[in-house]
Amino acid sequence: QLQLVESGGGLVQPGGSLRLSCAASGFTLDYYSIAWFRQAPGKEREGVSCISRSGYTTNYASSVKGRFTISRDNAKNTVYLQMNSLKPEDTAVYYCAAKKYYSDSCSYGIDYWGKGTLVTVSS
Repeated sequence: QLQLVESGGGLVQPGGSLRLSCAASGFTLDYYSIAWFRQAPGKEREGVSCISRSGYTTNYASSVKGRFTISRDNAKNTVYLQMNSLKPEDTAVYYCAAKKYYSDSCSYGIDYWGKGTLVTVSS
């Protein structure tokens, strides 16, 4: 069964940090660009960050640039999102998605996605 599983969400105070993980099972992430999305209550899904197959190319939404860092460990078949200086407006369900790419580009396309992990930033 092909699936992506997110973990690492939780409750954190403003200014705090969390590291989300996106682990793949049933397929290897080597050939996939990976993206993180988030969706807050009552809002549309937003692309947060993406990373190319090699990890050489990354992209960030302006709302998280300088605070979030995306990385990947292909040997562990896992992608990470390090989130620092968290704000209440970062509260959302965070999803990871995989898009098969034959070039080393960063994409917000979706072939597979996970069920999400909830991040709540509140004092």
